[in-house]
Amino acid sequence: MTITQTVEIPADRRLTIEVPREVPAGRTILTFTPAPETALNECPICAQYRDPKSGELRLNAETIAAIEEVDDMLAGKIPSTLKSFNSLEEMLEDLDSDD
Repeated sequence: MTITQTVEIPADRRLTIEVPREVPAGRTILTFTPAPETALNECPICAQYRDPKSGELRLNAETIAAIEEVDDMLAGKIPSTLKSFNSLEEMLEDLDSDD
């Protein structure tokens, strides 16, 4: 289990940590990694793909282009080809279809 939380370190370098109940009691390892400014409002899943020193995305060009394309669709800059589904079953059925 991994839990990620971005916190501000105060000048006195003292933190009080409240651990969620889902974390079992016992030994654990805490890791501190300075967060680049660009990652402060970013979700933890997205942040894991950024270089911790430079803040640059560590994705290949094809993936970056796909992300930018979806962003443009959501912003209405280009026509959307995105599908939406009402259930997981509906999505899986679409994935299994030949079209």
